Amino acid sequence: MNMQALMQQAQKMQKEMQKKQQELENTTFEVSSAGGAIKIKIKGSRQIEQIEIDKDAIDPEEKEMLEDMIKVAMNEANKLVDEAFEQLNSSMTNGLRMPF
Repeated sequence: MNMQALMQQAQKMQKEMQKKQQELENTTFEVSSAGGAIKIKIKGSRQIEQIEIDKDAIDPEEKEMLEDMIKVAMNEANKLVDEAFEQLNSSMTNGLRMPF
């Protein structure tokens, strides 16, 4: 394969990767925490779409626990997005780690 063909193939792969990343950024991921008491919808772009808190989880005496449950759910949502991007990168590069 000549250099020009390699460059064209790389450009095609880059465009395809950008398209897939854009699709992933527009995908909504859903997670729940604390037995479903906290539900979060987050876009692949990390924009929060919705946070739902079960009314039974709201106790003024347990404010700190509710904050912890939200933090756990947010971390899980971000982890889900990270894993989706990692899977996309892996599938597009046949497992080779890319610097983007």
